[in-house]
Amino acid sequence: MTYTAGALVSARGRDWVVLPESAADMLVLRPLGGADDDIAAVFPAFEEVRGAEFAPPSPADLGDSLAAGLLRTALRIGFRSGAGPFRSLAGIAVEPRAYQLVPLMMALRQRTVRMLISDDVGIGKTVEAGLIASELLAQGSARRLAVLCSPALAEQWQEELRTKFGIDAELVLASTVSRLERGLDLGQSLFDKHPNVIVSTDFIKSTRHRDDFVRHCPDLVIVDEAHTCVAADDGASTQNQLRYELLQRVADPTADRHLLLVTATPHSGKESAFRNLLGLVRPELAEVELDTEAGRRLLAQHFVQRKRADVRQFLTVSDGLADDSLAETTSFPSDRYFKDETYKLSPAYRALLDDAIAYAGERVSAAGDRGKREARIAWWSAIALLRSMVSSPRAAAQTLRTRSAAATAATAEEADRLGAPLTGDASDSDVMEGLDVAPGAEIDDAGVRLAELAGRAEALEGPAADRKLAALVEHLKDLLKTGYHPIVFCRYIPTAEYVAEHLAGRLGKKTVVRAVTGTLSPQQRLQRIEELAEQAGDDAAARRVLVATDCLSEGVNLQHHFDAVVHYDLAWNPTRHDQREGRVDRYGQKKDTVKVLTLYGSDNGIDGKVLEVLIKKHRQIRKDLGISVSVPDAASTGVTDAIVEWLLIRSQRREQEALFSFDEISDRAAALETEWSSAAEREKTSRSRFAQRSIHPEEVAREVAAIRDTLGRAGEIRTFVRHALASLDGVLRDEPGGTGTLTGDFNADLSGTPAGLRDALAPVVGGDAVELGRPVPFRTTAAVARGEAALVRTDPVVGALAGYVLNAALDGQAEGPRPASRCGVIRTGAVGTRTTLLLVRYRFHLTLPSRAGARQLVAEDARLLAFRGSPANAVWLPAEDALRLLDATADDNTDRVFGERTMARVLDGLPAVAAHLEAYGDQLGAELLDSHRRVRSASGEIIRGVNVTAQKPADILGAYVYLPVSGGAA
Repeated sequence: MTYTAGALVSARGRDWVVLPESAADMLVLRPLGGADDDIAAVFPAFEEVRGAEFAPPSPADLGDSLAAGLLRTALRIGFRSGAGPFRSLAGIAVEPRAYQLVPLMMALRQRTVRMLISDDVGIGKTVEAGLIASELLAQGSARRLAVLCSPALAEQWQEELRTKFGIDAELVLASTVSRLERGLDLGQSLFDKHPNVIVSTDFIKSTRHRDDFVRHCPDLVIVDEAHTCVAADDGASTQNQLRYELLQRVADPTADRHLLLVTATPHSGKESAFRNLLGLVRPELAEVELDTEAGRRLLAQHFVQRKRADVRQFLTVSDGLADDSLAETTSFPSDRYFKDETYKLSPAYRALLDDAIAYAGERVSAAGDRGKREARIAWWSAIALLRSMVSSPRAAAQTLRTRSAAATAATAEEADRLGAPLTGDASDSDVMEGLDVAPGAEIDDAGVRLAELAGRAEALEGPAADRKLAALVEHLKDLLKTGYHPIVFCRYIPTAEYVAEHLAGRLGKKTVVRAVTGTLSPQQRLQRIEELAEQAGDDAAARRVLVATDCLSEGVNLQHHFDAVVHYDLAWNPTRHDQREGRVDRYGQKKDTVKVLTLYGSDNGIDGKVLEVLIKKHRQIRKDLGISVSVPDAASTGVTDAIVEWLLIRSQRREQEALFSFDEISDRAAALETEWSSAAEREKTSRSRFAQRSIHPEEVAREVAAIRDTLGRAGEIRTFVRHALASLDGVLRDEPGGTGTLTGDFNADLSGTPAGLRDALAPVVGGDAVELGRPVPFRTTAAVARGEAALVRTDPVVGALAGYVLNAALDGQAEGPRPASRCGVIRTGAVGTRTTLLLVRYRFHLTLPSRAGARQLVAEDARLLAFRGSPANAVWLPAEDALRLLDATADDNTDRVFGERTMARVLDGLPAVAAHLEAYGDQLGAELLDSHRRVRSASGEIIRGVNVTAQKPADILGAYVYLPVSGGAA
């Protein structure tokens, strides 16, 4: 027998939908209501396949007034492939914010997607890029994916793609490539063997590997931190140049490859670098006059850049919403609360620092007479010594006993190249790895003197002599007392280890302290953070403190576990401070205010000036603009050089010369402020000039309304989860301080729920949590920590619960409690005459054109339809009236025998409404077709060929009769 696409068949003990890829001898089937991952091939010659019809409801399957709503929601949660223009949204494990749909809508208007996504830190650029990738893969416009990123972020990208978007990607790193290559066939490229890969940009940019990557490059590439991969015309590092050359080949327009560039800092103060970045997206953008209307219009098709203020309240009724139920406010922390705290060196530490400065000054003065190379080596050695001295006694001792990296340089230029990274504060994540080691200061035969200084430094360990550490202990106690979980950022590994060691036991018995540094691999860092959170989380009164170096200051999301930042060591690049704070100040942070404490020495001669000239100016610009503007590199280096020079001169020469050098600090600071303010003004102008204008809020509002009509709204999910768990003997407890209503967070003890549900939940929340009764936290935000469940349809816990409720309702033989039923007779004051509500499932055939050709797909939708009177004389109600019936409560009892008789009469008469159900399906198909065309409206090429038709007949999953209370018309 031949089966058409969309038909129902029964095989292997369950019902399936026939997919368009089927042939006469092989059926490609998807379980009814299942996901694409569940697709199976069945051969009718070897397996029994028979046509199936969806069984109608039984009059005996009567439920209460909640039955219809619970069944409808369970059904919609189970959808894993939507019929609307966003095919992937039903199957991903994240509920995107409305503003995050803007880049997706922009992408779907392009035949070959080329975009630069530059939203501010913490808005969700990874989610936006993931949405586009999953949609292109779902529609067949892309078949393979590569993400280029720093090795430190590779495992995080892998986790995000797997857990949120269902995309399994292989890691291609220097540490994994040998293993991957051993599994290849002769002549096979690993980029052909593995369709989805996450690749270290620095590994793949080498001449040995990039040719193979470019030859076999996937048709969809995401480049993270793309600003590190472009070269400015005024010169760039060799590493940047190699990355840029790689991307130029990947972005070759003749390759017809989708390309997403992701960065929060597209400009970095250099117009030429910004132009080169745009040129990768589209070559014309490198040269077009962006001040013209034509130039801005061209850029608007490919560039999206927003700050938090732009998206905090993205949709309102004024944006075209029918009501405020779809209005969306995104809860970022309201602000950062800054507090600067000082400490003074102890007399012994003061004496050590003075002697170290004197030694460094002598070496710099002496080296200046021996040549430029020697002068530069001495200079970097002096900076290394000063920075480690003000960091911690342990970092100072290690630096004093370690040879300077610059000492091996053959030229002055090589000395700068070796010395600058270890003593400076590069803000790019790709160059942070390995730079939290303590730098060396030894450059000649002065080992005896340095050893004496190192011994003195070691003797100063502990809060008794190290007043900086003592001050930290007191400030952390205050933060912990007010309910904060802080991260303490240090510049060097020895400092972080020293701080963590001395904090342990000084912050209370219930405070857990751990250190994360560059000595750990990226995966080990994340594991240690999770272990810290779990250790502290086992006790409600426990607090956690993380001590970290800047190996965690970029790309790692820590907002679920921490809400305060302490800068133990000041960075000489304020962008690094912003990156540290951005780890916790982002979407998903539960605290309204993120606290930032900056600890600095008032008498060490360095910290005060760095704080005043660099860090406070950076804060002010961020406050004024709502975004961060990178400090101009050359100008900021000039200021820090002047500070060091003043310290060294002051220790060696007359006070008058030192004052002259101090004036140099002021002059360079003034020049920096002028250049920085100019850069901030340019950034402000750029943000206004290049604001995202290609997609308007009212366009998003239409699509959001359509999506939520199909997939459900947040309030519906919360109601479903609470009612379903309660009816399945789960124990729900509102969190302390909660509202006690359906709108707040709550915890659920699942140990008493049916065994089938516990089995389904165990892989998601852990078997121990289910069986031992450890409460599972349910959160109203989509951004949740591990072990928590989000009250959104895509959360795995919610999905497992919905699957259980739906299967129990549809399986007439199921034992145990059934929260949802397929029928109901309810007497209520909400109706004045008999009203019947039908839950109907529709299947649609979609034809979607793409670069790979038109795809034939089958998707599902569920709708509520209601009519007054008998089926033969039905008066159909508007959709909003049908929806309101879900809120009707039973105001009078209904005799079960009467209910079954009433239900039987209605079900027997339903064939009379079949024509209306088919016509409604055709109407839905037309609306879906219109939605597809709207989303693709900018390109006539990808609109042509789009088609949507409804499969007939529709499936009636549920029928519910609402009768007026006694005395009303029936």
